[in-house]
Amino acid sequence: MAVPTAVTLPASMVSLYVGDLHPDIVDETLFDAFKEFKGIASVHVCRDSSTGRSLCYGYANFSSLQDAHYAMEKMNHSLINGKMIRVAWSLRDPDARKSGVGNVFVKNLSGSIDSVGLQELFQKFGNVISCKVATFEDGKSKGYGFVQFESEESANAAIEKLDNTVIGDKQM
Repeated sequence: MAVPTAVTLPASMVSLYVGDLHPDIVDETLFDAFKEFKGIASVHVCRDSSTGRSLCYGYANFSSLQDAHYAMEKMNHSLINGKMIRVAWSLRDPDARKSGVGNVFVKNLSGSIDSVGLQELFQKFGNVISCKVATFEDGKSKGYGFVQFESEESANAAIEKLDNTVIGDKQM
């Protein structure tokens, strides 16, 4: 079966960023992971143009906002090939991605906090666009993570309330 992939999207398409992919993931594997969701139109795993190696992220494209939202809720922090993936709205505007607005760096995290736990901890302060605990190859936490909020106000509220809070066995 041919797997639909996309280079350019019609204006009606909705894209999800799929990050932290295992390096062995190919378009077919990514499509298989998302094919249960209604409205999946195409997928694409991004590759280095000179080596062909996976860049460990890709996109899943949907025909409707509702279908994409449902897939994001179900697939975010799920495992593909033994690696926890991150699924978020695709931000095509490089200025928005690089601005740093709404980004929070969280250090001194307890080893018991994973990406799901970090998101649960921070989502009460506003809409979390993306959330990740940095891990070693074996999946163990490196003790820090990143949270990107939709707004600077949410990020500031989270920092104000959670800075120096003891979570698990460590003070953040």
